[in-house]
Amino acid sequence: MDLLEKTVLGVMSGTSLDGIDLAMILFKYNGEWDFSILNATTIPYPEEWLERLKDCVDLSKKDLATLDHEYTLYLAKIIDYFLAEQTQLPEFISSHGHTIKHQPESGVTYQIGNLALLAKITGHKVICDFRVADVALGGQGAPLVPGGEVHLFSEYNACVNLGGFANITLLNSDQVVAFDICPVNIVMNALVQPLGLAFDNNGDLAKSGQLIFKLLDKLNRLEFYQSAFPKSLGIEWVKSQINPLLIEFKDSYLADILYTFCHHIADQIARQLPSEGLVLFSGGGCYNTFLISLIKAKAKAEIVLPSKELIEYKEAMIFGFLGVLKELNLNNCLASVTGAEFDHASGEIFSP
Repeated sequence: MDLLEKTVLGVMSGTSLDGIDLAMILFKYNGEWDFSILNATTIPYPEEWLERLKDCVDLSKKDLATLDHEYTLYLAKIIDYFLAEQTQLPEFISSHGHTIKHQPESGVTYQIGNLALLAKITGHKVICDFRVADVALGGQGAPLVPGGEVHLFSEYNACVNLGGFANITLLNSDQVVAFDICPVNIVMNALVQPLGLAFDNNGDLAKSGQLIFKLLDKLNRLEFYQSAFPKSLGIEWVKSQINPLLIEFKDSYLADILYTFCHHIADQIARQLPSEGLVLFSGGGCYNTFLISLIKAKAKAEIVLPSKELIEYKEAMIFGFLGVLKELNLNNCLASVTGAEFDHASGEIFSP
């Protein structure tokens, strides 16, 4: 492949509902891939959208279509606002959308905000909807980030993202392997919201708690953790498997539940880490210093926390890169990761 440079706007909204991440990235290829984050920001969701996105999994088909349309309008407005502040415009927008249904075993994955309307309103080419084709090919449609990590972070033995869910990519093996590990912020944030908090700052509340042995044992025994990869998690699994256990212990102190859940997360992550080498961590969960201290204590490999910029915008950057691969018709979904029939270049391309 010839030398090339591409400036792309990567857009990501995760299950932790922190907001919409926008990252303007310069990608360069000169025998190997490199990237520079030119500018990035997170636009928090207003209360109205937080409520709508939190409780949309059980909407009717008609109501989902309405939500998709209105979310696409909202996303276009956010993108236009961001681009108006930039000195350089992107060649295209590469957007993940927002997952509201993920049931790959039933052949279903649905990310809103991936309508052709997004290209029409913004006036930019849009590459999006990366998960659907993989599920149609018998894959999990997740995780997709490894399709970028294998090119951009090959110096690490593994990459772990602590977002709504924790997922891991094992890079130093014959085949790239990746899978979801366990829920993180999707549960932790929900637990503290009744206190009027968006999240447990630094994990301070969790740190003040004590271990509930019975809850930890029940969490660690969940069937998903014993199953083989490829495997992925969604909000539906949290509702059916995690929430009933939390309700069972609802009379316990909140700090104790948080403390126990942090230990649960650390246990599950430590089980999956390589026994040596470097592991790159990213995602909002990296700011939970209590959780990170637990993972470090249980891990044998060296945990690497990168720059604030990469912690917060790695996923938006990677989805930008998946768009670059799609535009070049290069594979961005790995069958060894998702379980699809074969590696493929996933995503839809919409012109303005």
